[in-house]
Amino acid sequence: MTISKEHVIEYFKSGIKEKKDFKIGIEHEKFLFDSKNNKRIDYSKVKEMFSGLNEFGWNPIKEGENIIGLNKEGKNITLEPGNQIELSGEKLNNIHEACAESYDYLFELKQVTKKLDIKIVSTGFDPISKLDEIPNNPKQRYKLMTNDMPLGGELSLDMMYRTCGTQLNIDYSSEEDFFKKFKVVNSIVPISIALFANSSIVEKKKSDYLSYRSKVWQNTSRGGLPKLFFENLNFEKYADFIINFPILFILDKHKYISGNKYTFRDFMNGKIDEIKNRLPTESDLSLHLSTIFTENRLKKYIELRSMDTCGWDCLCAGPAFFIGMLYGNLDEVYSLISSWDKDKIINAYLDAPQKGFNTQLMGKDLFYWASTLLEISRKGLNNRDMLNKSGKNETLFLNHLQKVIDNRTTNADHMINKFSKNEDLKDLYDK
Repeated sequence: MTISKEHVIEYFKSGIKEKKDFKIGIEHEKFLFDSKNNKRIDYSKVKEMFSGLNEFGWNPIKEGENIIGLNKEGKNITLEPGNQIELSGEKLNNIHEACAESYDYLFELKQVTKKLDIKIVSTGFDPISKLDEIPNNPKQRYKLMTNDMPLGGELSLDMMYRTCGTQLNIDYSSEEDFFKKFKVVNSIVPISIALFANSSIVEKKKSDYLSYRSKVWQNTSRGGLPKLFFENLNFEKYADFIINFPILFILDKHKYISGNKYTFRDFMNGKIDEIKNRLPTESDLSLHLSTIFTENRLKKYIELRSMDTCGWDCLCAGPAFFIGMLYGNLDEVYSLISSWDKDKIINAYLDAPQKGFNTQLMGKDLFYWASTLLEISRKGLNNRDMLNKSGKNETLFLNHLQKVIDNRTTNADHMINKFSKNEDLKDLYDK
């Protein structure tokens, strides 16, 4: 089946689910370092690590002869451009399940990395390495991206090789539900940046940013926070957006081909000579949607992508924060943000990586808004009242964020304080 605009709209509609069937998907990335020399691990070490994970039931994913990831029971471990690894979790029912999944994965990962003298770093930006020190891997698409991405954003290679994020995937029950959720998640991006800032050290020095990762993503090709996302966005308008969006690459007969001269509309109109003017399929559409690097994006679900990666103490806090609002208390948070001015949101978005909680938005600082949203989220998680075996609901996962608010101190601030005392690289590794 080839793709028309109507097919794109139907693709998004096919993601609509009953509220009782809403799921939660979490993805999070990690940096891996050789503890003997404080350098990022190379591909040969990745293969050793993947081999070790086979013992825990993980199965290899191959591209030609090369192992590029692992899978197990609906979960995937994928290999990022600079040999960061990402867990893409199963679609689960609540934060208890999602957090248990992450805990099991990190337990297995640590068993293997300990044997191989690999250290894990859970920050939004590589705190140690220079860009030219980072090894790559043979994954095909990354060669094309390394060539083409810098043409549209000066920090694109830093994004590929030196950033790690946490992503949350959520469902929608109707086109209106999508619109409300998408407007909320885009409006609160500045607050998310400030609250989850965890990338203050760059190349073994204080960077003058709290979330240098967010600064990088703002200067990355195909990224950012388009003004369109604050309008009354429906599936048709989002379809128009992605149809007119440039193509990054096309997968044709198992080979990746640069798409940097074309938009997806050109593809739909049969105007790409390099692939003999063939028309796109649904898998081509899916690939295109996954290469739009905006702060949030739509597939058959909504992806939230504005959080820096963090360690175990806060890994579950971000997803809990958003699920409380978006699944448990959407009307209240939508009512709060619906009158916000989009230009002021974008100004706050640009300021937040450096100023953090001191950034101004609608006459208040982001600390005020983060505190307000935390209480809205807490109400939402209480509304959901999903209990674990000990009879506790999902609000327990907000404890880390409550400490951030009580002390007005983020992970980025902790890292600055800890590292500044003795500038010991060991302070950057996960304990």
